[in-house]
Amino acid sequence: MKLTEWQAGKLKFTWLNGGLTQLDGGAMFGVVPKPLWSKRYPANELNQIPLRADPILLEVDGKRILIEAGLGNDRLTEKQKRNFGLLEESQVAEGLDEKGLSPEDIDIVIMTHMHYDHVNGLVKRQEDKLVSTFPNAEIYVQELEWAEMREPNIRSRNTYWEENWRPIEHQVKTYGDSHELIPGIITLIHTGGHSQGHAIVRMESEGQLILHLADIMPTHAHQNPLWVMAYDDYPMDSIFAKEKWIKEGMQQGAWFTFYHDNCYRAVKWNAQGELIEKIDI
Repeated sequence: MKLTEWQAGKLKFTWLNGGLTQLDGGAMFGVVPKPLWSKRYPANELNQIPLRADPILLEVDGKRILIEAGLGNDRLTEKQKRNFGLLEESQVAEGLDEKGLSPEDIDIVIMTHMHYDHVNGLVKRQEDKLVSTFPNAEIYVQELEWAEMREPNIRSRNTYWEENWRPIEHQVKTYGDSHELIPGIITLIHTGGHSQGHAIVRMESEGQLILHLADIMPTHAHQNPLWVMAYDDYPMDSIFAKEKWIKEGMQQGAWFTFYHDNCYRAVKWNAQGELIEKIDI
């Protein structure tokens, strides 16, 4: 897959190929009836929809920053590959190489949350052990998310895996309600919803606003605040956060970027919610 590159003010975006899965459409759209959501995001004969897991490389102020980490390589069992509908594993290292970079060149990794499909790529197999994929990076995780990652409950233990945090715990930096990563340009904001510690990324440069709402709006088809996933631990928090950030974003002419969308890398809607600009995959 050809790398998608885009410039917004001082921010240079590159989407890397982090893998592709097919998950149940009903789970991805929750209580929304299939005749409604399937008009916006078609499913296959098994009711599965394609979902990418593509990290965004941000280059700004001399920093190389990743948003999310991809599905990784050789991280799933054959049973997991089948259950998660794995079609492609990660090619993040190859994408970085295409840009003349390596995983060692990444300065910061932003994790909006720590579910397996976002975090598997943080860790790689090296001989007989698991090690950090981005050994020189600071890894930013919201403090509630990091706590649950290490001590998951009966529900979340299916997606928070010890092998995904042990190798990178010395690199992790946590924050509370928000954290200004690069002053005036990149801010991490806790929303909850999809998980207790879920966070979004607000970016602004030279008058352009970019919002990465991560898994409270995983695809463009989840624009409606009420269309939330059955995977969400706190769906009402997702709805309230979506109401706030989508409305504000539309009013301010923001771009919305995606990690999971199989159609668009980013979109811009007008105040009426109509698509006015897009960046295709």
